[in-house]
Amino acid sequence: MQKITPFLWFDTQAEEAAKLYTSLFTNSSIGKISRYPPGIPGQEGKVMTVEFTLDGQEFIALNGGPHYSFTPAVSMFIKCETQEEVDRLWAALTEGGTADRCGWLKDKFGLSWQVVPNGLQELLQDKDPGRAQRAVSAMMQMQKLDIEVLEEAAAG
Repeated sequence: MQKITPFLWFDTQAEEAAKLYTSLFTNSSIGKISRYPPGIPGQEGKVMTVEFTLDGQEFIALNGGPHYSFTPAVSMFIKCETQEEVDRLWAALTEGGTADRCGWLKDKFGLSWQVVPNGLQELLQDKDPGRAQRAVSAMMQMQKLDIEVLEEAAAG
């Protein structure tokens, strides 16, 4: 059993978000859905929480109302095996959302994600400072990260 579970506060879209997220990752599913009990004005019977798993990681989403919203101070970091995976996840998560720089995006629910190809960290921490700087400079010009372009930039 997982000891720490991320708990995400949505206005009213917890179930919609969980369905989208679980459709994007293998080994993912929606678990228990709880509903607001009687006595909650305007809420009785509506979805309160959704438990879901993304690639084996457990999450809970709450429909808590408009009191709080996500900020980029907390983001979901996705390590992608291939450029095709980067492309697929980028397209799905930016649909209705907004792209930002350096592989960051905000999905249509306001949750921030970093869609990062494997190999980026090695490029950015290359022992040759010139290679690392060229990779950083290229990354700063990108929204969706392209590992081939980053490698070419690092090579000079």
